[in-house]
Amino acid sequence: MMPSTKGTCGGSAACPFTVRSALLRYLTVFCGASPGHRDAHREAAVSLGASLAAAGYGLVYGGASTGLMGAVADAALAAGAPVVGVIPRGLVQHEIAHRGLTGLHIVDTMHERKALMAQLGDGFVVMPGGFGTLEETFEILTWTQLGLHEKPCALLNVAGYWTPLLLFLRHAAEEGFVHRRFLDNIAVCDAPDEALRRLTAYRPLPHLFAPVSVEA
Repeated sequence: MMPSTKGTCGGSAACPFTVRSALLRYLTVFCGASPGHRDAHREAAVSLGASLAAAGYGLVYGGASTGLMGAVADAALAAGAPVVGVIPRGLVQHEIAHRGLTGLHIVDTMHERKALMAQLGDGFVVMPGGFGTLEETFEILTWTQLGLHEKPCALLNVAGYWTPLLLFLRHAAEEGFVHRRFLDNIAVCDAPDEALRRLTAYRPLPHLFAPVSVEA
């Protein structure tokens, strides 16, 4: 069953603001369209695709056939999971779109792509990637702070890939630019199975503008 595009904004592809599902059904995976230089990156992508399928989840991702994107999609498909891609029209013209997916949404812009990927997924897993992966991830984390969604996010720290970024984010928290409670609520995991467990156990935090209860 394909994930619905209907959300709290009437089903617009440009609207990411959907409430959290009671159950995790589709997971949105952010990762690189490049394979990286380490075999461990591709191996983790294959393991994630197989693990989410075994756990009964579908996959939402960036729609490419290359790199870690292609690896996680192929593994999920091979294990019987529904896989939905979201890709801008311009990238389709460069022939990198995956042609064997359960469903492929072709959108006009990168902004639409991010919004629809956020809307279709009930949670997020971040694998190694570059500028695009970072942009997607930080936007999701920002939306969490602002209370625009209550969906869990796990960082799959393959071979310590995200460790330097996590060190920077701790520095930013110490300098007063990142709220430590939101940083600590990111599920940093070493393996796909751990990431899936942490997503299931996730409890959302009150957002930055949530009313503060005052006891009498």
